[in-house]
Amino acid sequence: MANHKSAIKRIRANAAKRLRNRYQAKTTRTAIKKLRAATTKAEATTLLPKVISMLDRLAKKNVIHKNKASNNKSKLTKFVNGLA
Repeated sequence: MANHKSAIKRIRANAAKRLRNRYQAKTTRTAIKKLRAATTKAEATTLLPKVISMLDRLAKKNVIHKNKASNNKSKLTKFVNGLA
């Protein structure tokens, strides 16, 4: 266990941030799966900007790497454009 007051506070803060990051990452993964499951182009087109926004937010906060976010956005955009 930490001995310094600031170290104890840092442990609490890190735990809170970890929970928040896990929640946001899981929510984004669920949104990506929902987008990939979309069958109509109209449905996918409405979901795409929301998913891209979520990915950008995660990359900005360093929850995921910026290149991973970029790759996901690219693949999802290609998927949506390929729908009939």
